[in-house]
Amino acid sequence: MEHPLSIYNTLTRKKEQFVPLHEPHVGMYVCGPTVYGDAHLGHARPAITFDLLFRYLKHLGYKVRYVRNITDVGHLEHDADQGEDKIAKKARLEQLEPMEIVQFYLNRYHQAMEALNVLPPSIEPHASGHIIEQIELVQNILDNGFAYESEGSVYFDVEKYNSQHNYGVLSGRNIEDMLNTTRALDGQDEKHNSIDFALWKCAQPEHIMRWPSPWSNGFPGWHCECTAMGKKYLGNHFDIHGGGMDLIFPHHECEIAQAVASQGDDMVHYWMHNNMITINGQKMGKSLGNFITLEQFFNGSHESLAQAYSPMTIRFFILQAQYRSTVDFSNEALQASEKGLSRLMEAYGHLQKLQPSDTTTVEVQGLRGKCYEAMNDDLNSPIVISHLFDAARAINSVKDGKGSISTGDLKELKELFQIFLFDIMGMKNEAAAAGNSYETFGKALDLLLSIRQQAKVNKDWATSDKIRNELTALGFEIKDTKDGAEWKLSK
Repeated sequence: MEHPLSIYNTLTRKKEQFVPLHEPHVGMYVCGPTVYGDAHLGHARPAITFDLLFRYLKHLGYKVRYVRNITDVGHLEHDADQGEDKIAKKARLEQLEPMEIVQFYLNRYHQAMEALNVLPPSIEPHASGHIIEQIELVQNILDNGFAYESEGSVYFDVEKYNSQHNYGVLSGRNIEDMLNTTRALDGQDEKHNSIDFALWKCAQPEHIMRWPSPWSNGFPGWHCECTAMGKKYLGNHFDIHGGGMDLIFPHHECEIAQAVASQGDDMVHYWMHNNMITINGQKMGKSLGNFITLEQFFNGSHESLAQAYSPMTIRFFILQAQYRSTVDFSNEALQASEKGLSRLMEAYGHLQKLQPSDTTTVEVQGLRGKCYEAMNDDLNSPIVISHLFDAARAINSVKDGKGSISTGDLKELKELFQIFLFDIMGMKNEAAAAGNSYETFGKALDLLLSIRQQAKVNKDWATSDKIRNELTALGFEIKDTKDGAEWKLSK
């Protein structure tokens, strides 16, 4: 198989040609959500980024096993080693079982992902369902001499690991700098060094979520889950590990250290990280309290929103930036995305009605190749979108009688939109997706406009004006054309 795709490998800090370890199979692991609250715009970006990659790899002919985990234990309040488990805290406050909290928010996360047309992963493992695998991982690291037990907890010995390997290979951090800046932290008496991270935590009496282990009744450290589940479902070596840029340190750095300490080498060939969603230049997230949930975007209920935004507007907004670029939230940017998506969907609708000519006088040739070239260049989705707008301009020129298109090129444009806008970019025509009721509704409008057109032919201006005026009052925009009239819903 040819390997046209190049991706930016965060580990080597350069674009690399993507060559699977076990072609045509591709193993892909992406860090999923911690389910203790509603999904927000920051959650949408990695989901959509790696959905784009998942779709494109499958389009290229690869057989992809896509694993996206659910963190439902071990993600503590202050950092990976300190504080109260976030899900247990939510359960305590709401007087529910922790798994009730997990299931409630996981259901809502799935609903939001479905609305965004994010494909479900091949496997969606829960951290709480893989405690045995995490205990085995910790034991392997202990047996290899890179961890130590302390008061029922087990910690990774970062300094010892760094003496033989490189702790900081992904993030570029220097261990000496980290030691100098973190030694003074309080509450770290169990650790040899303050930069050591927990592999297993001894549970305090009030801690709800706990499991038996060789060291104590406790729970795994946050970093263990992805390493253990990656090994289980993708093997000791797999192709891609992805997530948000905020996970590079400490989470993914610790994952690399755990893998090397347990098996002697790294599990992952390509590391990929999407950049952040920001609001007023600051990362959008729960910890900062500046997030807007996806449900609030969909219904427009947040005070920062000027209006509701459809799921496809949100998806298009995110794909208009290359995944390694920062995206700053604003109502103006979302409204521009809404208008841009509407123009593409309108052009696609016009495309279905175009009549072919003997020759093509609009620019059509080469657009498919340009779109592939952009996708192969580190998933450059905004360039793909720009080429689709080029196609839309060609379609509108033909529709307005300013150009012509042959049968072959008409077919080419239809395939272009199907492949890149719908199959790869994952966009849905939300109007068409409303189902048969919308289709019937549209046919009724078309019938009414045909009656109006006949009234104009008969010079029955009173009937013609009455139909137009009443449709306008109901919220429709009516545009007369040389072939009759077109309609769309007003904003």
